Amino acid sequence: MRPAAAIAALLLLGACSQADKAASNDKFAGLDGQILEWRKEVLKDDKLCQSQVEGQKCVGFEVACKAERSITPDEAARGVTAKVVAALNWNGFDPKFKQAQVGTAAALFTRSKGAWARTEHTSVNPNTCADL
Repeated sequence: MRPAAAIAALLLLGACSQADKAASNDKFAGLDGQILEWRKEVLKDDKLCQSQVEGQKCVGFEVACKAERSITPDEAARGVTAKVVAALNWNGFDPKFKQAQVGTAAALFTRSKGAWARTEHTSVNPNTCADL
């Protein structure tokens, strides 16, 4: 019985390491985590998300779109392996006008040397993520 348990444990470990290899080959690996971090920053910093009163908090976060962008030869030479524009929508509360309001933002995520960086991006079409 013990050898069978040891073999099962080794097979399980082998499956985990194969999943890790597959994720490392995915040029978009880690992007979803970066979008979640972006959401946390919006909750902390956006003017529509400052109220903590029930019914006035930011809710309904939605990634409206994600679209890959082309990498220029210069960017590739600098180690850029992926570029993605994403648009995020949420419902917040405008303290000045004392009413609910939709918040939107767009960001460019760039992956270089295995790490993602985020910069603000101009408005995009929420259905296609095409630049406006």
